[in-house]
Amino acid sequence: MVVLIGLVFGIFVSAGIVFGRMFLRRGIESPEVLEELGINVYASVPVSEWLTQKQSKTGKVITKKALLKQKEETQSLLALDNPADLAIEAIRSLRTSLHFAMMESSNNVLMISGASPNAGKSFISSNLAVIIAQTGKKVLLIDADMRKGYIHRVFGKNNDNGLSDILSGKVEFEKAVKNSQLENLNFVCRGQVPPNPSELLMHPRFKAFLDQASSNYDLILIDTPPILAVTDAAIIGQYVGTALLVARFELNTAKEIEISKRRFEQSGVPVKGCILNGVIKKASSYYGYGYNHYGYTYNSDK
Repeated sequence: MVVLIGLVFGIFVSAGIVFGRMFLRRGIESPEVLEELGINVYASVPVSEWLTQKQSKTGKVITKKALLKQKEETQSLLALDNPADLAIEAIRSLRTSLHFAMMESSNNVLMISGASPNAGKSFISSNLAVIIAQTGKKVLLIDADMRKGYIHRVFGKNNDNGLSDILSGKVEFEKAVKNSQLENLNFVCRGQVPPNPSELLMHPRFKAFLDQASSNYDLILIDTPPILAVTDAAIIGQYVGTALLVARFELNTAKEIEISKRRFEQSGVPVKGCILNGVIKKASSYYGYGYNHYGYTYNSDK
């Protein structure tokens, strides 16, 4: 009898620990959660049903891992493919908010970062770049995620002569700039994966590159690696006038965003606010763009 009672007690304790961890790990479900922490929310971007259907193809429910793979293979510019999408309308609202937010910035360099992998920073960055370029502004989008960046795929280009090649002194600025589908939008891809991304960003060539770019464009938009995974974003932040974080609905926790903001601030980089991405009305078994959370490991894509 004593053994049975002990067994039942052990089961309840174990279940309590599991449910407790699930509660603590609960992701952000509304902008108010961030605002209560004193973090400005510049936009809430809903999941694009159009993009979800396009990437799921068969309409069948598939695993998060499979959706992540499809996301990388079928990534597209939603702002061009379906400009009336609700997600794009939300990013247009973000553009308007940023116009006023950047008036007091020290320069025209905007950084988009995230707490963890798969928050959707590249989706936000690329579509925001398109939307701003459509207003007549000359925009340069820089893929500063030299480990896993895929902006070149979004624009249907190769990965030759990118940021890593500029910073290692292999190519000049002019040879690294690629054209997009829009006259006012150029981009610099990540380049070949280097063994030392952080060290390259600390080289004087990075500041010289940004200074040259800043004098030739109305806006420099930098897509960085996630701050909780690697230190690159904190280094890049030293040179930007405005920094924003992207949080993934139901994926990132308020604690993660709070820690991310603190990490930037400890490096002397003020975070202007946050973008809540992938908002859905009702929780589902998978995320709209195929993002899944796999911790903070951040191995390079060769």
